[in-house]
Amino acid sequence: MNGSEKDIWVLMEVDRQRELRPVGLELLGAGSRLAGELGSQLVAVVIGCGAQRAAEKARVFSDLVLWVDGEGYREYTTDAYVHALDTLVRQYRPGTLLIGATCHGRDMAPRLACRLRTGLTADCTSLEMDKESGSVAWTRPALGGNLMATILCPNHRPQIGTVRPGVFKKVIPPRRMGVVARKEVPPAPETGRTQIIQLIRETGQTGTDLEGAQIIVAGGRGAGPEGLRLLQRLAGLLGGVVGASRAAVDAGWLPHSCQIGQSGKTVAPRLYIACGISGAIQHTAGIRDSETVIAINSDPHAPIFDLADYRVIGDLFEVLPVLIRELEGTGG
Repeated sequence: MNGSEKDIWVLMEVDRQRELRPVGLELLGAGSRLAGELGSQLVAVVIGCGAQRAAEKARVFSDLVLWVDGEGYREYTTDAYVHALDTLVRQYRPGTLLIGATCHGRDMAPRLACRLRTGLTADCTSLEMDKESGSVAWTRPALGGNLMATILCPNHRPQIGTVRPGVFKKVIPPRRMGVVARKEVPPAPETGRTQIIQLIRETGQTGTDLEGAQIIVAGGRGAGPEGLRLLQRLAGLLGGVVGASRAAVDAGWLPHSCQIGQSGKTVAPRLYIACGISGAIQHTAGIRDSETVIAINSDPHAPIFDLADYRVIGDLFEVLPVLIRELEGTGG
């Protein structure tokens, strides 16, 4: 169970039901490819009190699972989780650490990189091995998404990167049936600086995460707050969820958890319906892997039409009610 400075680590996020979040399985596929090129181990890291089932699932696709158990890890806190990762990294000294660019991942990664005095490449969309340096070539959008930058971290280890959920398909890596090593990492004194008083679950639409949704109906500035009811109704009829552009979130019409794009979530649904979204590059960067895009906009020159498979030029307040009536069987 000894570590190696070439090992590829993947942080496996666990939800409140102690199940693995999809982003971890996506990163296991990418990590397996990198580990194969390096001839190194693929290590899954699971942090969570009572998360044995998640650890057992992760071991099927990794050579080693490091599972941090203990009461201090029942709920996510920044100090506790960063301390646990810092402790493991210093003990095993991996070469690369992949973390999902989720709320928790974006919170942990910069703090961990600072403690370890190493580099961090955020919001990556592609991972390759740079054969000349032996480092990971991390590719991410730069300058507002107008170009893609490839970044190397040749002088410090571990090299750390956060990867957006949905960027990699959930390709199941080869079965490895690794060992689960249960680790007890006593909380550090600073982990008591914050306490969870009450957990409030966000409601308002189905519990499906945007990253895993197969059908998304998204609204932008053109939808306005009055269009939200139409979006929710259409999404309900299609069995989908509601998303939003940054403009709609900044206006307070929908929460940040619904935001899609460069500063939000990357999605890859079978069907994406963009309603009143102009199609700025910051938004389209998050939907490029969608199988089918339908855009509804009154502006015939809206940039979203360049990406759309089907273009509907018209007022969404006239188009959506017709579509809803057809789906309900009351059209005509």
